[in-house]
Amino acid sequence: MSKLSELLQLSDQEKTTRGLLNTPREIAQQPDTWGPTVARLQKSHSEIKDFLRSAGIGGDARKAPTVILVGAGSSDYIGRALVPLLRRMWKCDVIAVPSTDLMTDFPDYVIPGRPYLWISFSRSGQSPEGVTVLRKALADAPNIHHLVVTCNLDGEMIRDIRGNPRAFGVLLDESVNDRGLAMTSSFTNMVIAGQYLAHVDSGDEYANVLGGLIQAGKSFLDVAADRAAALAAESYDSACFVGSGPLKAVATESALKLLELTAGRIRTVTESALGLRHGPMTVLDKETLFVSFLSNDECKRKYETDLLKEIGSKGLVRTRVAVGGSGMDVSSFAEEFLGPKPAKPVADYYRAPVDIIFGQLLGLFFSLRCGLMPDTPSPTGAINRVVQGVRIYDVCSPSLKL
Repeated sequence: MSKLSELLQLSDQEKTTRGLLNTPREIAQQPDTWGPTVARLQKSHSEIKDFLRSAGIGGDARKAPTVILVGAGSSDYIGRALVPLLRRMWKCDVIAVPSTDLMTDFPDYVIPGRPYLWISFSRSGQSPEGVTVLRKALADAPNIHHLVVTCNLDGEMIRDIRGNPRAFGVLLDESVNDRGLAMTSSFTNMVIAGQYLAHVDSGDEYANVLGGLIQAGKSFLDVAADRAAALAAESYDSACFVGSGPLKAVATESALKLLELTAGRIRTVTESALGLRHGPMTVLDKETLFVSFLSNDECKRKYETDLLKEIGSKGLVRTRVAVGGSGMDVSSFAEEFLGPKPAKPVADYYRAPVDIIFGQLLGLFFSLRCGLMPDTPSPTGAINRVVQGVRIYDVCSPSLKL
């Protein structure tokens, strides 16, 4: 029985007492939810496709909109994980902009008269910044179409767009509307939804990808759980996560999961494999767990393995963990390798839902090591499931005038 299964087998009373009623289940259920999420979207395929056409996606490339992926925290990292895929599939400019940045610098991202498609990701649909910038755009920017992806039927964002011809809502099943503080099921299912949107004109191609992701996720869960539990039992007090391209978003989300679920007691840093040398590598020491999400692209992997070798030759950390999509010999550059079994290579563009499981599990088991309750790991109330305490003044409109 894996370490994750052991938690799932606890009585409801013990789960409640230890703050384990939701988070382990929400992590474990993920591969089983991805297929139903796509099936749910397929029921609205014609409507989704028609809306994207009305927004300029898939038409004349010269009239294509700039696509802005909007979210805060983990919801922002969903967008970052999807940018390269959407850009390639839709053949238009795609950028990820946090709703927190749009709150303070709206005019710097929206040029009047130019076409935009905003895709807003939000588990709760209640984020104060997300709600505010959406309302601002709906009221004052008729050049923006809006697609809202959320897990909450009763969220303000999904309510605000109802009946608006420039907006469309993608509502995921209530089962992936995580009850724990940390986004897990909601994160991976919103990424899956974004991948489906990228393939709105090539559903059969994505069906094959999805099948591989589900198989990989199921084979990865127990392996990743046991290694995460073993690493959490050691004396690390910090962790560094690196990744390239779409996997940098996985590294960033992994760092956030570990930080959130340990209430900041395990410090984290994240960078790209090439970017780490430019200053952040100074954080590495013997108490730092180093995790590299290795690309399946041969060129990128050369840079990543060179970094791992350099860290090893300098003796900077005790343990280098390489996380990849297929089995490989890592003995020359890492102490441990984690990958789905049986291994079937998946392009980096699609790996986020599988690879992030390891980051989520590190957060879960380190949280327990710190004596915290993973469902509610912030004893001081510093963070909450839905951000609180944001006083809304207005969406700022900075001027060039001095």
